[in-house]
Amino acid sequence: MGGTENFSNKNRLFVTVDIEDWYHIPSVCGSPFSVYKDTDEFFREWLGEYDYLTEPTLRVLKFLGKRNIQATFFVVADVVNHYPGLVEKISENGHEIACHGLEHACKIDPKTKKPLFTTEEFEKRTKEAKKLLENASGQKVIGYRAPNVLIAGWMLDSLEKIGFRYDSSICVNSFYNKSDSDLDGVGTIPYFPIEGGLVPGNKKRDIIEVPWAYLNTFGFRIPVSGGPMLRFLPSGLLKKGLIQSMKEGPAVMYFHPIDISNKSFPKIGKGRPFYWMIKGDVVEKRIVSLIDAFNKSGVNFCNLRDLMGIMI
Repeated sequence: MGGTENFSNKNRLFVTVDIEDWYHIPSVCGSPFSVYKDTDEFFREWLGEYDYLTEPTLRVLKFLGKRNIQATFFVVADVVNHYPGLVEKISENGHEIACHGLEHACKIDPKTKKPLFTTEEFEKRTKEAKKLLENASGQKVIGYRAPNVLIAGWMLDSLEKIGFRYDSSICVNSFYNKSDSDLDGVGTIPYFPIEGGLVPGNKKRDIIEVPWAYLNTFGFRIPVSGGPMLRFLPSGLLKKGLIQSMKEGPAVMYFHPIDISNKSFPKIGKGRPFYWMIKGDVVEKRIVSLIDAFNKSGVNFCNLRDLMGIMI
C-alpha cells in the first residue's frame, strides 16, 4: 500500500487522551446543531458548574504514572484559559501535548462534509491554538486531532503548512465516515496522505496520518480505538481489534477523562439522550484492565511523538 512501508513496526500501542469537557461535544457547542454557537457564547451565558474535567484528568495522570506510560494528550486549546494549570500539570508528568482545536468547533459539516471555515480562518485559529498550548506546556506541538474527528484533506495541507508533523483523526469503519473522502486504501497503518486528500500517496511529506484501529470480522469493520466505543462495546472485542491492528503495525487507543467522571453532567444539548449512559468507574476499570492486559503481554506503549523516530 502506498505510503505505509516505513510504519510497519508491530506490537506498539499509542495511548492517546482527548482533553475536552462535557460542553465541548457538538450537541452543546461548536456545531451546526449545537445549543451554543461556540464556547465563547457558552461562557457568556452559562451560570452553572462547568469543570467536570480536572478531577478525572488527575486520575488519568495517576494511573498512567503508576504504569510508567507516557501518552499523547490532545488538548482543546481553550482549556489553557479556563482550567489554569491543567495543561502544565499534564506536561510536567512527562506526556506529549498535542492540539485538539482551539474551541473544539467542527471544521466541516457533519452531514454534508462541506467546510464550515475558510482555509484562512482554519489556519489562523489553529496557529492560535498551537501557540497557546506551546506557551502553557513548554513543548513544541507537532500533533493534531480534529474536533469530533471531522477531517478533510484540505485541513491536512494547512496543518503541514503550519508545522504539524502528524494528524490522528481518521476512523475507518462500517458504521460512519467523518471525513470528506471515501478513504479507499486506508487501513490502520500510519501513512503519507496525498496532497489535498486523505488517501495514501506515493511520496513522502512533512505530515503523516495515523488512523485508528478497527476489528475486521467477515469484512465488517468495527471501530475499537476507544472513545464512545470504549463505553458501549465489551472490552474483549476492543482488545481483539487492537491486537489485530497491532499485527499490521502500530495501533491507536484513545479515551476522554470525562469518560471516567462519576458526576452527572448538565442536561442540555440536542439529541444523544443515551450518550453518557455508561461512564465513570466502570469505564475507568475497563481502560485500566485493557492497559494492564497489554502490559502483561509485552506491548510497547508509546506516545505519538515517538512515531517521528519510526520515520527516520
